[in-house]
Amino acid sequence: MAGALISRTLQALVVVLAMSVIVFAGIHLIGSPVEILISPLADELERNRLIAALGMDKPLWMQYWLFLKGALNGDLGNSFVYNEPALGVIFQRLPATLELAITALLLAVLIGIPLGLYCGLRPKAFSSRVIMAGSILGFSLPAFWVGLFLIMVFAVQLGWLPSSGRGETIEVLGVRWSFLTRDGLAHLILPAINLALFKVSMVLRLTRAGVQEIVSMDYIKFARARGLSPFRVVGVHILRNILIPLVTVIGLEFGSTVAFAIVTETVFAWPGIGKLIIDSIHLLDRPVIVAYLMVVVVLFVAVNFTVDLAYTALDPRARRKGVA
Repeated sequence: MAGALISRTLQALVVVLAMSVIVFAGIHLIGSPVEILISPLADELERNRLIAALGMDKPLWMQYWLFLKGALNGDLGNSFVYNEPALGVIFQRLPATLELAITALLLAVLIGIPLGLYCGLRPKAFSSRVIMAGSILGFSLPAFWVGLFLIMVFAVQLGWLPSSGRGETIEVLGVRWSFLTRDGLAHLILPAINLALFKVSMVLRLTRAGVQEIVSMDYIKFARARGLSPFRVVGVHILRNILIPLVTVIGLEFGSTVAFAIVTETVFAWPGIGKLIIDSIHLLDRPVIVAYLMVVVVLFVAVNFTVDLAYTALDPRARRKGVA
């Protein structure tokens, strides 16, 4: 087990290093920030001074080495727009995105798993067919269209919920959260539903497929023959066995939810890192773009690492393989 843990840690470090090269090379193919930061009336001497100050006069390999050294020290440069450390700008917005992503995944789990269990255990019921037909909409409808529809219905016509912003927040342990206030929770509902729609459909269909695969197996028939209650059969024998693929997929989806919350944050003007990266791309704020991509890479690697550990804990076969 210890050997497998060390091996996965080394693999994670190699992935982060490789992605840092790709991110750095890709960002330097995007136009020059000098054209934005300096006045068109500036002379050549002033332009050269700015290029030297940004370190863009050095060879590319030297720029990458300085970038890597800074990254190891938590320094990815200062934002051209905010004139603050780029990582600091990202971390100021990250809690809003994490709050939105975690809420969306909770909705996916709390709605998708029970509906998936019901559809898997009663596949021929009319209600199951209606639910499965509805899940197709979750895959098919574009997130921006659903977001605009939710705003039109619940914010404009009914006036039940706010249409944009994060609302009132409370600071806890140095981080501001909106779900702890009534106003903040009201602002969170619509974007979380919009972001969760695809995830609900995915978890629902994955759960249903897992239940249908397991319910006909011999050990489920033996459990029922022993007189175990339906609740125990479903909760212990069925749900426990479908948790392995569910944990894997949901864990991986957390990283993608954070990374691809851009559309939802833009539609609802949610002040997270998704909206920040769109603004930074428009302004060619290179340090913020690099910091965003590196934070997302590290997040994906950390989530994959955690999913591997959870998979090992849930599946005895994986534990035996690791020991061997």
